[in-house]
Amino acid sequence: MTTHTPPYRADHVGSLLRPVPVKEARKKFYEDKSISAEELKDVEDAAVTDVVKMQQNLGLKAVTDGELRRSFWHFDFMGALEGLDLEEREGEQGLQFHGATVRPIFPTITGKLDFPDDHPMLDHFKYLASVAKVTPKISIPGPSCCHFRVAKEDVHPKEYQDLEVLFADLARTYAKAVKKFYEAGCRYLQMDDIFFAYLCDPKIRAEKKAEGLDPDWLIDQYAKMMRDAIKDRPEDMLIGMHMCRGNFKSTWVAEGAYDPAADAVFNKTGVDIYFMEYDTDRAGGLEPLRLLPKGKKRVLPGFITTKVPDLEPLDDLRRKFDQAGKYADLDQLGIAPQCGFASTEEGNLITEDDQKRKLELVVKTAEAIWGEV
Repeated sequence: MTTHTPPYRADHVGSLLRPVPVKEARKKFYEDKSISAEELKDVEDAAVTDVVKMQQNLGLKAVTDGELRRSFWHFDFMGALEGLDLEEREGEQGLQFHGATVRPIFPTITGKLDFPDDHPMLDHFKYLASVAKVTPKISIPGPSCCHFRVAKEDVHPKEYQDLEVLFADLARTYAKAVKKFYEAGCRYLQMDDIFFAYLCDPKIRAEKKAEGLDPDWLIDQYAKMMRDAIKDRPEDMLIGMHMCRGNFKSTWVAEGAYDPAADAVFNKTGVDIYFMEYDTDRAGGLEPLRLLPKGKKRVLPGFITTKVPDLEPLDDLRRKFDQAGKYADLDQLGIAPQCGFASTEEGNLITEDDQKRKLELVVKTAEAIWGEV
């Protein structure tokens, strides 16, 4: 383990393209039923070890397991919670992206929510930590995901019809998760809470209003959930939060500047490090960064995209940071790609070599601007 601690200047959101051996083993286990769970784990362990070495060799000081053991960035975590099931429904359409449709999986709240002591991602983190020579980081979906991604009719317990009761239980469940990850040795936990950005999209805001929900009230409630979930964490545990507008096979869902959510995100969540999509005009301008409070909080603007292989010119990235520096102290900024490379096991439409070059660019940019990673 390194003696250096986060936040770092160079970082990435977490997910990585699934190597061919992992894809083949997952097919053999889940579809063909031709290998055992232990055989699948052996393949995943070897692949995680390899991607950790790759990240370390590039000079990154925080490494992830690439989410290689997951099918989705969020559903795998959610489905292992007590009181939440994942239902596959034939004949129904999955989530629609611009140009692609996700498999029809529907998270359903069936009972009282809780974080189990044997949640599989605790072991995922422990294995990552065992092979990492730098800081191991794990990413999980933020608490808002368990509301935004669950249709109203799929919330079965009567008490959860009262959203404040549901949100309080989600905060309690996540507070337990934070505690358990800390006990497992995690000092850098990231929560992907992308729905703050979704609630900045005029179309999605209108949809929520049609459901009888005030999107601004929802933003504040999501911020409170996050704050309540992490407020009792030990001082040596940092919490990151990623925000984007959708990422599936290089496609997207939402658009709109961060303005409606920026104050809540920066000043009401209690989060330490912010990963913010900024690779296209869909994310709006950099003006919301002015609301970042002075101090130790850090924003990593995602000027580098994971959706296409083209490398951003370093001079262009420098200019973007010159612009960002007008709204936030450059010392409170870093660099990361705008999202993961594979939010689902299908992955974005790039190659592993493209992925490596993008991560190299992250490190190179940090060294050029701050003289450190």
